[in-house]
Amino acid sequence: MIQDALEKKFTQVQVKAMNPLALAYIGDGIYSDRIRKYLIGIGHQNVNIMTKTSVSYVRASAQAIVVHALIPELTEDELRIVKRGRNTFSHVPKNADAGDYGYATGYEALLGYLYLCQELKRLDALIIKSIHIINQLEQ
Repeated sequence: MIQDALEKKFTQVQVKAMNPLALAYIGDGIYSDRIRKYLIGIGHQNVNIMTKTSVSYVRASAQAIVVHALIPELTEDELRIVKRGRNTFSHVPKNADAGDYGYATGYEALLGYLYLCQELKRLDALIIKSIHIINQLEQ
């Protein structure tokens, strides 16, 4: 039963029907995982430094910048997912701007959508572009 849940495949129709916050929940985990793998891959070993560095990639304001930069490259379906995630009501943390948080939720919903639809090449391509965008901001 657990194995079945972990290996469950979803159709694109099923994923499109999911709550955007559920997609964002999955997308947040995927994005955080990829950022951590990237930081290890570029040679970081100190956990405190990796934690502080990862914040510059995963904070809502950075994700909002990323999604704005990626919009011209998104398909109609991808843009629709971003908008659904952005427009879904959720609690905004005190330290986050509501607009940024909405776009960050939209971005994470897109990543969750791509992951659950098994569009892993597209998922990785967008995450790589996201890292490039944030790296340019940090310079």
